[in-house]
Amino acid sequence: MINVTDYHRHWAHVDMAEWALVEIAVLTAVHAGYTRFLPAAWRSLCAQTYPDWSWYVQVDGARSPEVVGTLIGCGAADDPRLRLGFNGTREGPAVTRNVALGRIAAPLVQNLDADDELEPNALATLGAALATQPSAGFAVGPARDLLGSGELRSFPWDFPAGPLARGALVDAWITTPDTYRVPVHPAGVLWRRDLLLAAGGWAALRGMEDTALLMSASALAAGVVVDAPTLRYRKHHLQHSTRPSIFEGGGEQISLVRARAEALLLGPGWLAAPAH
Repeated sequence: MINVTDYHRHWAHVDMAEWALVEIAVLTAVHAGYTRFLPAAWRSLCAQTYPDWSWYVQVDGARSPEVVGTLIGCGAADDPRLRLGFNGTREGPAVTRNVALGRIAAPLVQNLDADDELEPNALATLGAALATQPSAGFAVGPARDLLGSGELRSFPWDFPAGPLARGALVDAWITTPDTYRVPVHPAGVLWRRDLLLAAGGWAALRGMEDTALLMSASALAAGVVVDAPTLRYRKHHLQHSTRPSIFEGGGEQISLVRARAEALLLGPGWLAAPAH
Protein backbone atom coordinates (compact mmCIF):
# COMPACT_ATOMS: atom_id res chain seq x y z
CA MET A 1 0.00 0.00 0.00
CA ILE A 2 1.23 3.52 -0.84
CA ASN A 3 1.67 5.61 2.29
CA VAL A 4 2.18 9.12 0.98
CA THR A 5 3.26 10.54 4.34
CA ASP A 6 6.02 7.96 4.69
CA TYR A 7 7.03 8.51 1.08
CA HIS A 8 7.56 12.24 1.53
CA ARG A 9 9.35 11.73 4.86
CA HIS A 10 11.73 9.35 3.10
CA TRP A 11 12.09 11.69 0.11
CA ALA A 12 13.28 14.51 2.38
CA HIS A 13 16.23 12.42 3.66
CA VAL A 14 17.42 10.85 0.40
CA ASP A 15 19.82 12.51 -1.98
CA MET A 16 18.15 13.04 -5.38
CA ALA A 17 21.05 11.28 -7.12
CA GLU A 18 20.04 8.04 -5.40
CA TRP A 19 16.66 7.98 -7.13
CA ALA A 20 16.28 6.37 -10.53
CA LEU A 21 14.01 9.12 -11.85
CA VAL A 22 12.32 8.81 -15.22
CA GLU A 23 11.06 11.69 -17.33
CA ILE A 24 7.37 12.54 -16.99
CA ALA A 25 5.87 14.27 -20.01
CA VAL A 26 3.05 16.59 -18.95
CA LEU A 27 0.53 16.88 -21.79
CA THR A 28 -1.66 19.97 -22.13
CA ALA A 29 -4.12 20.60 -24.94
CA VAL A 30 -5.23 24.22 -25.24
CA HIS A 31 -7.23 26.43 -27.56
CA ALA A 32 -7.14 30.21 -27.82
CA GLY A 33 -10.04 30.72 -25.41
CA TYR A 34 -8.16 28.99 -22.59
CA THR A 35 -4.84 30.76 -23.10
CA ARG A 36 -5.44 32.88 -20.00
CA PHE A 37 -5.12 29.80 -17.77
CA LEU A 38 -1.70 28.67 -19.01
CA PRO A 39 0.39 30.79 -16.58
CA ALA A 40 -1.31 29.16 -13.58
CA ALA A 41 -0.77 25.69 -15.05
CA TRP A 42 2.88 26.61 -15.63
CA ARG A 43 3.35 27.83 -12.07
CA SER A 44 1.93 24.56 -10.77
CA LEU A 45 4.54 22.69 -12.80
CA CYS A 46 7.37 24.88 -11.55
CA ALA A 47 6.23 24.10 -7.99
CA GLN A 48 6.58 20.34 -8.48
CA THR A 49 8.84 18.47 -6.08
CA TYR A 50 9.62 15.99 -8.86
CA PRO A 51 12.34 17.52 -11.06
CA ASP A 52 12.41 15.45 -14.25
CA TRP A 53 9.44 16.66 -16.29
CA SER A 54 8.76 18.30 -19.63
CA TRP A 55 5.66 20.20 -20.77
CA TYR A 56 4.08 19.31 -24.10
CA VAL A 57 1.64 22.07 -24.98
CA GLN A 58 -0.44 21.34 -28.07
CA VAL A 59 -2.48 24.25 -29.43
CA ASP A 60 -5.79 23.35 -31.05
CA GLY A 61 -5.70 25.89 -33.83
CA ALA A 62 -3.37 28.11 -35.79
CA ARG A 63 -0.06 29.58 -34.63
CA SER A 64 -1.52 32.14 -32.29
CA PRO A 65 0.45 35.21 -31.17
CA GLU A 66 -1.77 35.20 -28.08
CA VAL A 67 -0.62 31.72 -27.01
CA VAL A 68 3.03 32.48 -27.74
CA GLY A 69 2.82 35.83 -25.98
CA THR A 70 1.25 34.28 -22.91
CA LEU A 71 3.97 31.64 -22.69
CA ILE A 72 6.63 34.33 -23.08
CA GLY A 73 4.98 36.49 -20.44
CA CYS A 74 4.88 33.78 -17.79
CA GLY A 75 8.44 32.63 -18.49
CA ALA A 76 7.58 29.20 -19.90
CA ALA A 77 8.90 30.05 -23.37
CA ASP A 78 12.41 30.50 -21.97
CA ASP A 79 12.41 27.08 -20.32
CA PRO A 80 13.86 24.22 -22.41
CA ARG A 81 11.33 21.85 -20.86
CA LEU A 82 8.53 23.45 -22.91
CA ARG A 83 7.65 21.58 -26.12
CA LEU A 84 5.14 23.69 -28.05
CA GLY A 85 3.14 22.38 -31.01
CA PHE A 86 0.23 23.62 -33.14
CA ASN A 87 -2.51 21.71 -34.94
CA GLY A 88 -2.96 24.48 -37.50
CA THR A 89 -6.70 23.74 -37.48
CA ARG A 90 -9.34 23.29 -34.75
CA GLU A 91 -9.82 19.57 -34.14
CA GLY A 92 -11.09 19.24 -30.55
CA PRO A 93 -9.50 17.97 -27.34
CA ALA A 94 -9.18 14.27 -28.21
CA VAL A 95 -7.36 14.84 -31.48
CA THR A 96 -5.18 17.54 -29.91
CA ARG A 97 -4.09 15.29 -27.04
CA ASN A 98 -3.38 12.43 -29.41
CA VAL A 99 -1.28 14.67 -31.65
CA ALA A 100 0.75 15.66 -28.59
CA LEU A 101 1.03 12.01 -27.55
CA GLY A 102 2.57 11.28 -30.94
CA ARG A 103 5.40 13.71 -30.07
CA ILE A 104 6.12 12.11 -26.69
CA ALA A 105 8.72 9.40 -26.09
CA ALA A 106 8.86 9.63 -22.27
CA PRO A 107 7.65 6.46 -20.49
CA LEU A 108 5.21 8.34 -18.23
CA VAL A 109 2.57 10.84 -19.37
CA GLN A 110 0.66 13.14 -17.04
CA ASN A 111 -2.44 14.81 -18.38
CA LEU A 112 -2.94 18.43 -17.30
CA ASP A 113 -5.87 20.30 -18.81
CA ALA A 114 -5.06 23.91 -19.64
CA ASP A 115 -7.44 25.32 -17.03
CA ASP A 116 -6.37 23.00 -14.20
CA GLU A 117 -3.36 22.87 -11.86
CA LEU A 118 -1.32 20.06 -10.34
CA GLU A 119 -0.82 19.86 -6.60
CA PRO A 120 2.89 20.47 -5.75
CA ASN A 121 3.56 16.81 -4.89
CA ALA A 122 1.45 15.37 -7.72
CA LEU A 123 4.20 14.08 -10.01
CA ALA A 124 6.33 12.81 -7.12
CA THR A 125 3.42 11.02 -5.45
CA LEU A 126 1.99 9.46 -8.61
CA GLY A 127 5.44 8.56 -9.94
CA ALA A 128 6.35 6.87 -6.66
CA ALA A 129 3.12 4.91 -6.79
CA LEU A 130 3.94 3.52 -10.24
CA ALA A 131 7.52 2.79 -9.17
CA THR A 132 6.26 0.61 -6.33
CA GLN A 133 3.58 -1.06 -8.50
CA PRO A 134 5.40 -1.98 -11.72
CA SER A 135 2.43 -3.96 -13.07
CA ALA A 136 0.08 -0.96 -12.77
CA GLY A 137 -0.62 0.95 -15.96
CA PHE A 138 -1.80 4.19 -14.37
CA ALA A 139 -1.86 6.08 -11.08
CA VAL A 140 -4.57 8.41 -9.84
CA GLY A 141 -5.38 10.44 -6.75
CA PRO A 142 -8.21 12.65 -5.51
CA ALA A 143 -9.00 15.96 -7.18
CA ARG A 144 -10.00 19.15 -5.42
CA ASP A 145 -12.23 21.82 -6.98
CA LEU A 146 -10.43 25.15 -7.44
CA LEU A 147 -13.05 27.88 -7.03
CA GLY A 148 -12.86 31.40 -8.40
CA SER A 149 -12.13 32.68 -4.90
CA GLY A 150 -9.02 30.49 -4.73
CA GLU A 151 -10.67 28.13 -2.24
CA LEU A 152 -9.91 24.42 -2.67
CA ARG A 153 -12.88 22.16 -2.00
CA SER A 154 -12.33 18.46 -1.27
CA PHE A 155 -14.79 15.64 -1.85
CA PRO A 156 -15.18 12.14 -0.40
CA TRP A 157 -12.90 9.56 -2.04
CA ASP A 158 -14.14 6.02 -2.63
CA PHE A 159 -10.89 4.12 -2.99
CA PRO A 160 -8.27 3.33 -0.32
CA ALA A 161 -4.64 3.89 -1.25
CA GLY A 162 -2.99 0.91 -2.92
CA PRO A 163 -3.43 -1.37 -5.92
CA LEU A 164 -6.54 -0.98 -8.06
CA ALA A 165 -7.73 -4.21 -9.67
CA ARG A 166 -8.20 -4.46 -13.41
CA GLY A 167 -11.77 -3.47 -14.25
CA ALA A 168 -12.46 -1.85 -10.86
CA LEU A 169 -13.23 1.55 -12.37
CA VAL A 170 -15.59 0.03 -14.92
CA ASP A 171 -17.47 -1.69 -12.11
CA ALA A 172 -17.65 1.53 -10.06
CA TRP A 173 -18.79 3.76 -12.95
CA ILE A 174 -22.40 4.83 -12.30
CA THR A 175 -24.12 5.73 -15.58
CA THR A 176 -27.78 6.08 -14.61
CA PRO A 177 -28.88 9.64 -15.57
CA ASP A 178 -29.90 10.84 -12.11
CA THR A 179 -26.82 9.53 -10.29
CA TYR A 180 -24.13 9.59 -13.01
CA ARG A 181 -20.65 9.57 -11.51
CA VAL A 182 -17.15 8.74 -12.71
CA PRO A 183 -15.33 7.01 -9.82
CA VAL A 184 -12.07 8.99 -10.17
CA HIS A 185 -11.28 12.23 -11.95
CA PRO A 186 -10.11 11.28 -15.46
CA ALA A 187 -8.27 14.57 -16.05
CA GLY A 188 -5.51 14.00 -13.50
CA VAL A 189 -4.18 10.51 -14.31
CA LEU A 190 -0.49 9.65 -14.65
CA TRP A 191 -0.23 7.09 -17.45
CA ARG A 192 2.36 4.65 -18.63
CA ARG A 193 2.78 5.64 -22.26
CA ASP A 194 2.60 1.99 -23.38
CA LEU A 195 -0.87 1.63 -21.87
CA LEU A 196 -2.01 4.87 -23.49
CA LEU A 197 -0.99 3.45 -26.86
CA ALA A 198 -2.63 0.09 -26.18
CA ALA A 199 -5.89 1.83 -25.23
CA GLY A 200 -5.86 3.88 -28.44
CA GLY A 201 -5.32 7.27 -26.80
CA TRP A 202 -8.19 9.64 -26.13
CA ALA A 203 -11.49 8.57 -27.68
CA ALA A 204 -13.31 10.34 -30.51
CA LEU A 205 -16.29 11.24 -28.34
CA ARG A 206 -18.01 14.45 -27.27
CA GLY A 207 -17.28 15.59 -23.73
CA MET A 208 -16.15 12.19 -22.45
CA GLU A 209 -13.00 11.45 -24.41
CA ASP A 210 -11.04 11.18 -21.14
CA THR A 211 -13.68 9.04 -19.40
CA ALA A 212 -13.69 6.63 -22.33
CA LEU A 213 -9.90 6.34 -22.16
CA LEU A 214 -10.05 5.77 -18.41
CA MET A 215 -12.58 2.94 -18.76
CA SER A 216 -10.66 1.25 -21.58
CA ALA A 217 -7.43 1.52 -19.61
CA SER A 218 -9.05 0.09 -16.47
CA ALA A 219 -10.43 -2.79 -18.53
CA LEU A 220 -6.94 -3.49 -19.86
CA ALA A 221 -4.75 -3.00 -16.80
CA ALA A 222 -4.51 -2.70 -13.05
CA GLY A 223 -3.88 0.74 -11.58
CA VAL A 224 -2.79 2.26 -8.30
CA VAL A 225 -4.47 4.82 -6.06
CA VAL A 226 -2.74 7.38 -3.85
CA ASP A 227 -4.31 9.01 -0.82
CA ALA A 228 -3.18 12.61 -1.35
CA PRO A 229 -4.86 15.15 -3.69
CA THR A 230 -3.02 15.46 -7.00
CA LEU A 231 -5.24 17.69 -9.17
CA ARG A 232 -6.83 21.12 -8.74
CA TYR A 233 -9.87 21.18 -11.02
CA ARG A 234 -10.77 24.76 -11.86
CA LYS A 235 -14.46 25.65 -11.83
CA HIS A 236 -15.30 28.50 -14.20
CA HIS A 237 -18.01 29.69 -16.59
CA LEU A 238 -16.09 28.77 -19.76
CA GLN A 239 -16.25 25.02 -19.05
CA HIS A 240 -18.21 23.00 -21.61
CA SER A 241 -20.11 21.28 -18.81
CA THR A 242 -21.64 24.63 -17.80
CA ARG A 243 -23.02 25.40 -21.25
CA PRO A 244 -26.41 24.33 -22.62
CA SER A 245 -26.20 21.74 -25.40
CA ILE A 246 -28.55 20.16 -27.93
CA PHE A 247 -26.29 17.13 -28.39
CA GLU A 248 -28.46 14.00 -28.16
CA GLY A 249 -25.88 11.23 -28.37
CA GLY A 250 -24.73 11.09 -24.76
CA GLY A 251 -26.51 7.87 -23.89
CA GLU A 252 -25.21 6.14 -27.00
CA GLN A 253 -21.69 7.29 -26.16
CA ILE A 254 -21.98 5.77 -22.68
CA SER A 255 -23.25 2.50 -24.15
CA LEU A 256 -20.30 2.43 -26.54
CA VAL A 257 -17.74 3.09 -23.81
CA ARG A 258 -19.19 0.40 -21.56
CA ALA A 259 -19.46 -2.15 -24.38
CA ARG A 260 -15.84 -1.53 -25.38
CA ALA A 261 -14.65 -1.88 -21.79
CA GLU A 262 -16.58 -5.12 -21.34
CA ALA A 263 -15.06 -6.48 -24.55
CA LEU A 264 -11.55 -5.55 -23.40
CA LEU A 265 -12.15 -7.26 -20.05
CA LEU A 266 -12.64 -10.55 -21.92
CA GLY A 267 -9.17 -10.30 -23.46
CA PRO A 268 -5.74 -10.95 -22.00
CA GLY A 269 -5.20 -7.34 -20.93
CA TRP A 270 -2.10 -5.19 -21.00
CA LEU A 271 1.23 -6.35 -19.67
CA ALA A 272 3.84 -3.92 -18.42
CA ALA A 273 7.07 -3.91 -20.37
CA PRO A 274 9.90 -5.58 -18.44
CA ALA A 275 12.16 -3.19 -16.57
CA HIS A 276 15.67 -2.65 -17.96
